[in-house]
Order: sequence, then structure tokens, then C-alpha cells
Amino acid sequence: MNNKWTGIYGQHSVLDILDRLILSSNIPHAFLFTGIDGVGKEFTAIKFTAAVNSIDTSDALPINQIISSYSEPYVKFIYPLPRGKNETDESGPFEKLSSDDLDLIKEELHKKKENPYYKLSIPKAAKIKVNSIRDIKRFLSFNYSDIKYRTVLISNAHLMNEEAQNALLKNLEEPPEGVIFLLITPYPGLLMETIRSRCWNLNFSPLNNYELKEVLISYFHIEPTLAESVAPFSNGSITNALGLLETDFYFLLDKVISILRFSFAKKYHSALDEISYFLKEDPANRMKILVQMIIIWLNDIQKHRIGNTNYFFDKHAETLEKFNLRFPFINLNNTVIRIDYFGSVIPNNINLNLLAINIIYELAALADNKIRF
Repeated sequence: MNNKWTGIYGQHSVLDILDRLILSSNIPHAFLFTGIDGVGKEFTAIKFTAAVNSIDTSDALPINQIISSYSEPYVKFIYPLPRGKNETDESGPFEKLSSDDLDLIKEELHKKKENPYYKLSIPKAAKIKVNSIRDIKRFLSFNYSDIKYRTVLISNAHLMNEEAQNALLKNLEEPPEGVIFLLITPYPGLLMETIRSRCWNLNFSPLNNYELKEVLISYFHIEPTLAESVAPFSNGSITNALGLLETDFYFLLDKVISILRFSFAKKYHSALDEISYFLKEDPANRMKILVQMIIIWLNDIQKHRIGNTNYFFDKHAETLEKFNLRFPFINLNNTVIRIDYFGSVIPNNINLNLLAINIIYELAALADNKIRF
């Protein structure tokens, strides 16, 4: 892979397309980078901005350093912000924010500059404000004839409300020369069709376990053994992996084992009590993680049956052995398919308590008798 993409893991097809566009000098004025959180979309956007400005120049290194700071005049970085006291849509995006808010934002941006895989975490920043989008006009008003391309990088673009999206649309309809819009979102369906139709859509793939492990080690300084353990449970997302680590990954594994035990024993109330832990905070994502963990445990059961000891639940290998001793001939394929289906409908605003009950009953159906392990 070309060294212009150094530090980016995975995404070979996306990077290949971007390489060909750069070489052709026929670069679209707007891109939509889609795919799950935590796969390097914003990092790629920054690297792309550096790449299109470094062709046939002797100052590629300084340009990379400037652009990687997410700073003007090369980059207009737009992201969700809190609303300030007495703020109106005519205020500047930062004008009415408190000094505490501004200090926190500055700290978050510093973390982002130091680690391009870092996800900004700004309290009460639920929306991209329309005044942030209107501020693009100020960015575009300055003449930088010595810069080949400037980019407007919009993180979590789906968090623009209708007014903000309409304000952005005006810029996309009459794109200025030498400006590239880069919209980043895991939820492109929340953007207006008129915006999506004006962008090149590049979809980013989940990271494989090796790539995810390497990002955790290289960028977040996670201990290698722990990084390798958490990677298979993260659905290819650094964001998911960090969420597991913040919660205490091994504690979550114990929770999953308890859910399995109670479900197989038909102790429905106890199983639901254990699942309730996953419903307390960020329940949709937590339930997706739970579903993934259950499927991995069931796959480990299959590994045990064929003598493959490379278990993901290696700290709970005895549960696999005891299950197979009690139920050596149970076909797990249909159960895996149905539980995977439960996970696939989580984004559809389904009742998560009802989903939890269905998962418990699906697991209980595997065993007619109580099982102790």
C-alpha cells in the first residue's frame, strides 16, 4: 500500500479507489465516507487531504503535519457541539460557549490530533449546529491560491438537522473550486437524498481481528494479550473494542456465561436480570455486543466438538466441555442463525426488552433439562 496511507489499517478497496482518483487528477468535489464507527474514516479523510496537496511537491512532510492538526486553512473540521447560553442560530458556533466548554473541546481536539483513531467525546454535543454549517461560508471566503485543495470535513454528518442539511446543500449545489467536502457517517440514510446524490459514496469495511488488535496496541497502548482477546468481540470496530475495555471486558465475559447458564437452566427471571446490565447504558450497542458474544460462545462449542482448542472464551473453556458432555448431538446452526437475526434487527428501533426475552427463550430451547456448569 502506498506510504501516503501509512498508519491506516484495512480499507484496501477504499484506498485503492482514492489512489486512482488522485492519479487521475479528476477528484470529485464531495465524498460520503460510510461504515460503522471506529474503522478509520476520519483518519482516511485527513490522509486524503494531505495526499491531494502533496503531489509533485517537496514539502509533503510539513503539509502532512499541518493537515493532521485538523486546522484551517487546509481543513474546516465540523463536529457536534453543545449549545451555549443565549445562543441563537446567528451566533458563531463557539461564540456563546462557556470557558469550561471551550477548554474541554480544546482538550478533545488535542487527543484527536495525537491519535487520529480517537473519537471526540464532548458532553451535550448531540447535534451539528446550523451555525457550524453556515460558518463554512467564512472558510470559503478566504483566498488561498497557493493551496491546491482545502477540505470541509464533517464528522457524524447524520447529526445535522434539516435546517443544517439544507444550509450544506447550498454549498454542494455550487461547489467552489479547490474545495472538497468529506462527510463522515455510519448512518447515511439519515442524510437527505439530495445530499447523498451529490457525493461519491465510499463504504468502509469493519476491521479484521488482526487489524483491530494492531490499532489498539499502536494507538491506544492496550496490552497485546488483552487487545487480542477483545478484538473478536468488537464487530470490527475500535469504538466497540474501547467500550468493552472501559466496561471491563472480562467482567462482560462473566456476564455472558451467567446469561447462558440461567437460560439453559430455564431460570428466565435470573437470565433477564443478567441481561438488564446490557440495557442500562447505550443499550442498542450493548445488545449488539451481547449477541456477538453469544454467537462466539456457540461457535466455540463447535470448535470444541472438532478438537480445535483456539477458543475465544478460553477463560471459560470448562463451560464448552460441560455443555458438549451433556448435549453432544445438539445442532446449533439454527440457533446461531436466529440469534444473529435478533442482532440484525437492533437498529430498527425494536423493543430491546422483548428482544432480550426472545434471546433467552432461544437459548433455553437448546436444553430440556437444567444444566450445571
